Amino acid sequence: MRFRLLRRRLTISAPRVAIRSALPWPFRWIALAVVFGFCAAVALWAFELGKSIAGLDSVSRDELLQLRAEVSRLRDEGNKQQTVSHTADSLLVAERAAKESLIAQVRQLEADNRTLREDLGFFEKLIPAAANEGLAIRSLQAEVLGGMQLRWQVLVIQASRNPPDFNGRLELVLTGTQDGNSWTQTQPPQGQTLQLKQYRRVEGVLNLPPNAVVKTVTARVMEGATVRATQTMVLD
Repeated sequence: MRFRLLRRRLTISAPRVAIRSALPWPFRWIALAVVFGFCAAVALWAFELGKSIAGLDSVSRDELLQLRAEVSRLRDEGNKQQTVSHTADSLLVAERAAKESLIAQVRQLEADNRTLREDLGFFEKLIPAAANEGLAIRSLQAEVLGGMQLRWQVLVIQASRNPPDFNGRLELVLTGTQDGNSWTQTQPPQGQTLQLKQYRRVEGVLNLPPNAVVKTVTARVMEGATVRATQTMVLD
């Protein structure tokens, strides 16, 4: 029996024998990692050596330094331009404010000039035309507003020195046409109370009847039933 077993092992028909390494698998992975790392290091070294031989590394470094300097210069120029822009905006705002202030001052001066001219004209009208002129209407102004109203202004003066107080009334007589017919109206119907010492300026707005066309306006200063002064204005 033993002989048969020995002969089977020594012949071709003997069973195959597998020879396995006694190295554990973790150490195998470590060995493979070391080999791959070594290969990668060799490849990287070869790549860097090729760059240094070709001169690419120095060129890239110089270009990078130039690009950094250019970026820094552009950043400085951008900051300067932004500062100039802010300064220009501030100057523009200040110029606009100064212009608006000058326009407002010019308008105020024009308004003051108109007021002074009006006051000058008013006081010129106070100068008596004759030494003994007495009570007189020195100015009558009237204009139609939108065909519905009449705005008027009357200046009455007593040109004599130290005149007595005057107590009377002021009447406006309007003449024209209404619906194609002649038309006359006195406003106010009973007259407006008028009291003055040296001068008095009276003004107002009258409502016109429908379809009335005013052609003349006459101002009359009445003292009782006596007409003391009168003046007529023709409207265009």
